[in-house]
Amino acid sequence: MAIDLSKIPLSPAIRHNDTLYLSGQLAFGEPGVLINGGIEAQTKQVMLNIETVLKKHSISLKDVIKTTIWLTNKSDFAGFNAAYAQFFDPGHYPTRSTVISGLLIDGALIEIEVIARLPE
Repeated sequence: MAIDLSKIPLSPAIRHNDTLYLSGQLAFGEPGVLINGGIEAQTKQVMLNIETVLKKHSISLKDVIKTTIWLTNKSDFAGFNAAYAQFFDPGHYPTRSTVISGLLIDGALIEIEVIARLPE
């Protein structure tokens, strides 16, 4: 069952001065439909969704300065970490906080929120 994302009161991203704040992203492969698969597949989809939002603002993952990660299962940390690391240049990772929490969408294993810098 698809979730009607237009009914959720949030903005995908908000610009403030030279900073872009992204709302938490889930593993939607198409609007309102979570992809199947484990933590690695969901992490990859979330990161691709983040890239799409960043691209709309003419920036990339290289401009990300902070991420906040919510995982539903502590045992998924290693799989998440491996998939997440593939999206950044080694040694050039954003700051990060990672917590274990329930998520409101059934089947969601991960949510990622991003803060990125915008070109001056």
